[in-house]
Parts: sequence; C-alpha cells; structure tokens
Amino acid sequence: MIELIPESYVDPLNFGAIFGRTAALHVDLGCGDGSFLTALAEQMLEKNFLGIERLAGRIRSAARKAAGRDNVRVLRVETYYAVRYLLPPHSVEAFHLLFPDPWPKRRHRRRRIVTSDFLSAAATALAENGTLRITTDQSEYFEDIRRFAEQSRNFAAINEDGHRDLPASSFEKRFKSAGATIYRLELRKVSPVT
Repeated sequence: MIELIPESYVDPLNFGAIFGRTAALHVDLGCGDGSFLTALAEQMLEKNFLGIERLAGRIRSAARKAAGRDNVRVLRVETYYAVRYLLPPHSVEAFHLLFPDPWPKRRHRRRRIVTSDFLSAAATALAENGTLRITTDQSEYFEDIRRFAEQSRNFAAINEDGHRDLPASSFEKRFKSAGATIYRLELRKVSPVT
C-alpha cells in the first residue's frame, strides 16, 4: 500500500518493515501532489522514498502518482511532527523541502517550518553526512533559512543554487513560468564541534 498508516503515531517508523527492504531513505517534506517525489523515485530505484503531506487531497494525488512503485510511500501528518517524532535517528539520507509555506505576514512567521528546532530535529533524523535540500521562491524567507543554518552547529552549507539535476516540482514549474527567482540551499549534517 502506497499510503502509509502507522501502527502508532508516537513510536518511530520501521522502514525495513514498511518497504520490505533496507535502502537509503529520501524524505520529501510537504510532498504536495507527488510529482517531485515520484519523478525522483523513478531516477533512483535503489533508494526508498517517503512523502510527508498534511492535506488529504494531496496525499490521494501523490498516492495515485506513486501507484505501482515499490520504493515510495506517503504519510499524512504534519511535517515537523514527523521529523521530530516519527523518523528514527540516523534514518534519512536526504530531506527535500521544496517551497515551504512562506507565511509572509510578520505575525504569522512563527508558523514557518524552518526554525532552529526544526533544524535540530532534522539533524537527529539524518544519517552521517546526510543532506537537507531547501528550495523557495521567497528571497526574505531564504535569507532567514540561511541565517538559521549558519547559526546551527549541526549543518554546513555545501551548495547554494545547487541540486539543479533534481526533477522540478509542480510549484517550481509554476513559479519559473511566472518569472520568479528560485533560491536553493543544500545543507550537510556535520558533527558539532565540542
């Protein structure tokens, strides 16, 4: 079954049991309609892919697109909750966070996904030298993300404006066609200096 319904929402997920195999895991945070998730899974058949999305309609769409793919599962849950509580430590090779909701009004910015707490949770879930790839069309949000990353002891920026070889998401196609600038940041998990 493509849509994953965990036995527990408080215990870490068992990806060996979920996928029926052991393979490196990529997680699409806010997978939307599943376009990016399924395209990436087609490029890397040897890896497992988990799409996390909160909206039921998007989960249905992603599950339809991933139908027949043994290396894709989708999970309906809040992104931060999944990263913090459901992903076991050191279980993720790469996170993909594409066009997170920018919450542009100052009073709503506390709702943004990228915070120091989120980066700490992502670092815990990432394997050694794992990556967090972030893409946005919002320059101000991008600068905030970069600032949080610079302040984090868990990450080093390894590539700005990189990961262009990855498939384009539906949002990226839409924003590019409207002439928007796309900002990219790739962070690598590092061991904190003590």
